[in-house]
Formats: sequence, structure tokens, C-alpha cells
Amino acid sequence: ALPILRSGDSYIVNGKKWWSSGAGTANCKIAVVLGRTGNASSSRHKQHSMILVPMETPGVELVRSLKVYGYEDARHGGHFEVHFNNVQVPSSNIILGEGRGFEIAQGRLGPGRIHHCMRTIGLAEQALQIMCERAGQRETFGKKLYEHEVVAHWIAENRIAIEQARLLTLKAAKSIDRVGSARAKKEIAMIKIVAPRMACKVIDSAIQVCGAAGVSQDFPLALMYSFVRTLRIADGPDEVHLSAVAKMELMDQAKPLVAKM
Repeated sequence: ALPILRSGDSYIVNGKKWWSSGAGTANCKIAVVLGRTGNASSSRHKQHSMILVPMETPGVELVRSLKVYGYEDARHGGHFEVHFNNVQVPSSNIILGEGRGFEIAQGRLGPGRIHHCMRTIGLAEQALQIMCERAGQRETFGKKLYEHEVVAHWIAENRIAIEQARLLTLKAAKSIDRVGSARAKKEIAMIKIVAPRMACKVIDSAIQVCGAAGVSQDFPLALMYSFVRTLRIADGPDEVHLSAVAKMELMDQAKPLVAKM
């Protein structure tokens, strides 16, 4: 982890970050940098802090813009590799105090994951629309694509999957409203797994129905797939969320057993 070291009334930031969101836009004046301030004896959830670093501070270097599946990803400022070379900022720039970085991140990531899932469902809807339009226009072996049973089944399965994901997203959002993101973490983790997986499947089948056109620049499907596929990594990979859901489920199942004992 990038070290953030105290030096008198300042902190010295040294290290490299990549996939720094929005760093390429002229509107980005301040970076929120997560780094390690604690030592090995600190609780693992208290070892990281967030600090504000003005982008014009000496030592801040924008190295390169990163592509996603080969696509330029810079419309909103992109995702950049950023180097911090002996960057000095006032101690007052630390957010909430040392050791609060993980706490801050988790507070933002819960609602943020819901927003990702909402947009993902919207992309899946668009992909299904493109798929149905193509299936109604294109003919193979003397009949429309939708008249082929396999394509009809894909359409039906996609609609079912979208609605399932939508309902789970609504449940997670309702849980956040009622009990807060910390107590709704199982629902948030579940939808973070379900929505991108669902959308990947829907977009993939839409590409299949569109054939070569589906992977060309004439259709938005390839770009849509690149967005959705990265969400299985962003804000925590599927495997981490699966492990978290399993742990929480086991704890929930154990509660009535302990109560009976």
C-alpha cells in the first residue's frame, strides 16, 4: 500500500496509484488518496487513511490514461496511473483522522455499488431491446431469428434474469434506506455479484444474435460488455463478495442454533 508518513506538521506521500478515476479532467483539482499510515501492530481496519492532495502539488505526476478492453476511457476524466514523488501536504488534509480510511471507503462503497447495479440493469435493458429488434429483422433458414426456439428462449431468459436482478437491487436499496449500508451489507454484496453477471450474459446473447455486427463499432454492444465486465472486478471482485455472503449467511444460520442451545 502507498505509504503516508507523518513529518512534523505535514504528511509525505510516496508511491504509485493506478485506475485513479477522473484524474484526467481539468475539473479534477484535488485527489482523495488512500494510503497506509498505521504500523503492523495496528488493527488491520485501522492501518489506512485518506488524505487530500491538490493535483498541482509538486511531485504529483499523471503518467498515463488506462484503456478498458482497448477502449479509451476518458470521457469523464478516465482512469489514470498517478505517481506521488515525495508529495508534501499539511497534516490538516487528513480526512477524519488517521486510521479512518477503511471506514470512509465502506461508507461510500455500499451506496456506490447500488448505483452501479442500477446502471447495469439499464444497460441490460438496452441490450435486450437491441437483441429483440435484430431478431425481428434478420432471417435465417427461411424464418425470422425470433422464430428459432433457441433465440426465443434467450429472449425469455434475459427478461427473467433482468427482473430478478431488479428486484434484488430494490430490496438492497430498501434495506439501505431502512437500516443503513452497514447492516445491509449482505444484500449489497449479493446484488454486486448478481447484476454484472446477469448483464454480461444478456449482452453476450445480444451479441450472438447480432453476429459480426455485435462486435463492431456499428452497435454499442461490445463497448457495453467492456463496461459491465469490469464491474465484476471494480468495487471488489465477485469472489470476495461471494466469500462475504457465505460468511454472513453462516452466521445468520447459526444464530437460531445458538439460541436453542
